[in-house]
Amino acid sequence: MIQLADPAVLSGFNIKKPVSKRIQVLLGISSWGLFLVGWHLLATSGQINDKLFPPPLQVFTALWVLFAEQNFLADVLQSVFRILASYGIAIAIALPLGLLMGTFPIVEAFLNPLVSPFRYLPAPSFIPLLLMWLGTGDEQKIALLVLGVVWFLITLIMDNTQAVRMELIETAATLGASKRTILKTVIFQAALPNIVDTFRQMLAVSWTYLVIAEIVAATNGIGAVMMRAKRFVHVDEIMAGILVIGILGLLFDSALRLLHWQLFPYLHRAKT
Repeated sequence: MIQLADPAVLSGFNIKKPVSKRIQVLLGISSWGLFLVGWHLLATSGQINDKLFPPPLQVFTALWVLFAEQNFLADVLQSVFRILASYGIAIAIALPLGLLMGTFPIVEAFLNPLVSPFRYLPAPSFIPLLLMWLGTGDEQKIALLVLGVVWFLITLIMDNTQAVRMELIETAATLGASKRTILKTVIFQAALPNIVDTFRQMLAVSWTYLVIAEIVAATNGIGAVMMRAKRFVHVDEIMAGILVIGILGLLFDSALRLLHWQLFPYLHRAKT
């Protein structure tokens, strides 16, 4: 039980002073507990139509039925495939462009005026064109997911690259390293921790576009299941789909956090 007067809790209100792992876990459980209790009380208060706002237990039951009786796992796996395929393509495009733009100002001067405006164009606005160009299959949905993140990835990787300390580059040049060697072994290696963290943060954006990609002419995937549920006013199934997307996003985020720990343990030891 967390005591509000506990010095360990009160110390958390000190600016930038970390709290213990135990307190972090307890507070995280408490916040979710309060959220679920509040959700249940609001849904069962009689002030809201429970058909449009079902309580948590009904949503969890609907989730069980989806997996046990409606082959929802196949839809989940299809959505995961679309996310992984599209994000892999986006990284393959953004990583070399971002590195080159962040390393060579002449490349930035040429490409940035083209890349920057695309960041402000909403990816869903391309849906009519993608449908005409690519049809209604996975290609259209994957292309939409790529467009949703690639421009931001390019810009953020460029920023990560530009943040590399100039002293490292000058030292390598003084020791006789070529431009190719400096780019590969100095700039890329120095920027890589921040680049991996950028991958983790932007993956969340890719998940936010998933339902948009799957509600247009889709027969499978989490978004398609949610749209079918909308037709029959099965709000519990829609909320179950939202819950699954949130859980999957959290799992992917945790996996990339773990990867960051494995690749760059020295950075995390420095923080502890």
